[in-house]
Amino acid sequence: MNVKLLNPLTLAYMGDAVLDQYVRKYIVLKLQSKPNRLHQVSKQYVSAKSQAQTLEYLMTVNWFTDEELDILRRGRNAKSYTKAKNIDIQTYRKSSALEAVIGFLYLDHRLERLEALLQSIVEIVNER
Repeated sequence: MNVKLLNPLTLAYMGDAVLDQYVRKYIVLKLQSKPNRLHQVSKQYVSAKSQAQTLEYLMTVNWFTDEELDILRRGRNAKSYTKAKNIDIQTYRKSSALEAVIGFLYLDHRLERLEALLQSIVEIVNER
């Protein structure tokens, strides 16, 4: 199966789950705190606003390959039939684009590249 041919919103759906699981593991091991505190901290990493800011930073440092940039473009331009809560459409689309790349890397078994991206996301958020 050619993962690149999947709908970008499908890739984003997968990427959202992968990022959420990675962040949960990271904060559980780091904080060893109660679930409410863990949830509050995880929002700093997985909110659409945070993801959009992270994507903007990664774009400025030319982090993505040409193939990943293509996935980003497709993810950003995909027409979603759901409305984002509490954020503007541009932020939502940037967030979906980043999630699409994560989903693509995961489904295409590019685990080293995926791990590098997830680590970069956590590091960027930690620096804010």
